[in-house]
Amino acid sequence: MTVELQTSLFDTALEPGSGSRLDPLGGTVRRHELTRGAWVDVRPGWVSGSEELFLRLVRDVPWQAERRTMWDNVVDVPRLLRFYGESEQLPDPLLVEAREALSAHYRDELGEPFTTAGLCFYRDGRDSVAWHGDTIGRSSTTDTMVAIVSLGEARRLSLRPRAGGASIGFPVGHGDLLVMGGSCQRTWEHAVLKTARRSGPRVSVQFRPHNVR
Repeated sequence: MTVELQTSLFDTALEPGSGSRLDPLGGTVRRHELTRGAWVDVRPGWVSGSEELFLRLVRDVPWQAERRTMWDNVVDVPRLLRFYGESEQLPDPLLVEAREALSAHYRDELGEPFTTAGLCFYRDGRDSVAWHGDTIGRSSTTDTMVAIVSLGEARRLSLRPRAGGASIGFPVGHGDLLVMGGSCQRTWEHAVLKTARRSGPRVSVQFRPHNVR
């Protein structure tokens, strides 16, 4: 699969062709407190040289086009998908390193490691994911975390409270990390909405703990 990607002026920590790497987390993560016990952590540019990782994933992941029933119709899912369960090998060593680094950083707060990885490929601004919370499994009743690494061109991750109220958003891409925690999956919803403006391709990697989907 061939894609055209506008590189980021901020992703300059590595020379082209020198590979991708993770920068330290430590005190670089900024927490945004929401309501009802929900929060969002953001760490811009966590993956240095992220464009190379993006291109490897576009090339190496066996992306799947899915169809789902919505109301009375069967429709195409507006993005490509690949889910890696707990027993499956991740498609790139840097994703294994990222999962381990996130598990270590959030160990005391989360109390368990991240174990699965769901990948989404947004090919352009027409690809999207509707408002939802990750409430399949334990996250329907208990606090948990979903850690998202965004690669490729930035898209806005929107969030809104389930009880009603204004939405907020974080533009993420080019190796940014965003973590939704606390009650976020139960008390807030998130989405990547369609956009009419020109938007290049993006890959989202979502790390989750056991029995959270």
